[in-house]
Amino acid sequence: MKIAFVGKGGSGKTTLSSLFIRHLAAAGAPVVAVDADINQHLGAALGLDEDVAAALPAMGERLPLIKDYLRGSNPRIASTETMIKTTPPGTGSRLLRVREDNPVYDACARPVELDGGAVRLMVTGPFTDADLGVACYHSKTGAVELCLNHLVDGRGEYVVVDMTAGSDSFASGMFTRFDITFLVAEPTRKGVSVYRQYKEYARDFGVALKVVGNKVQGQDDIDFLRAEVGDDLLVTVGHSDWVRAMEKGRPPRFDLLEDTNRRSLRALQGAADATYGQRDWDRYTRQMVHFHLKNATGWANERTGADLADQVDPGFVLREDLTTAV
Repeated sequence: MKIAFVGKGGSGKTTLSSLFIRHLAAAGAPVVAVDADINQHLGAALGLDEDVAAALPAMGERLPLIKDYLRGSNPRIASTETMIKTTPPGTGSRLLRVREDNPVYDACARPVELDGGAVRLMVTGPFTDADLGVACYHSKTGAVELCLNHLVDGRGEYVVVDMTAGSDSFASGMFTRFDITFLVAEPTRKGVSVYRQYKEYARDFGVALKVVGNKVQGQDDIDFLRAEVGDDLLVTVGHSDWVRAMEKGRPPRFDLLEDTNRRSLRALQGAADATYGQRDWDRYTRQMVHFHLKNATGWANERTGADLADQVDPGFVLREDLTTAV
């Protein structure tokens, strides 16, 4: 399952995504975790020292390697220089799988031990002083989008992406790359405003969206969220002494997380797992092509000096039974 956590800045989406990742790891599930937020805090939330988290290899800095590997022997892609963040796979492309070892994971992923389980953690890299005035943060998340376009995952496998805050997620087509999106919202007007934006933008793309109410203090908060988001409210999360200890860098064993919050995490996993049987690989591939053609005509043809519409393999549909090079 490909799962995104989104929400306004300060909503707690990184904390909740890290709890969900810990929950999956504790259950023994294979997990690839990706920090695609402009503020890179997922590593620390998973228990890494700040120096270790800051030293994680940035996907954006390894984009040539990623492109070279994914290109494979695809005859429609003339060179890695003509690959952009939306380039879709086709015949001859190399695909990524959650459980395998490959050069992309070797270069960009690092194992993080979590209460006996382990996950692969990948990070886009921070927005640095050198980027100011010359770069858009979404040029860094392009490496994530390209990997998701070439990723084939199966039942019981999880890719969890901590997305950039607010409606910035819509600056690319990456918001369509997920089986389900969990929007973390506080019980305030500002908290639900991002939900309304996301719901509006995603309406025409079949995005499965569920709301996780965070920092909920009582029934009045639950009633407020229910009135504002209706049936999209999946679960709510309240105060957690476990989270408070984790934020101080002293997390207890994960099995000591409060029962109410453990039930919420199980509900998130249940909602994600339920999307497996609803997968529409044809639509997923069509959306890839849609955003690729949009980017090609918008800026990429001019920048690369090529007609990138030629990269689209009209007979190719990404699906689970494909081998790594087709």
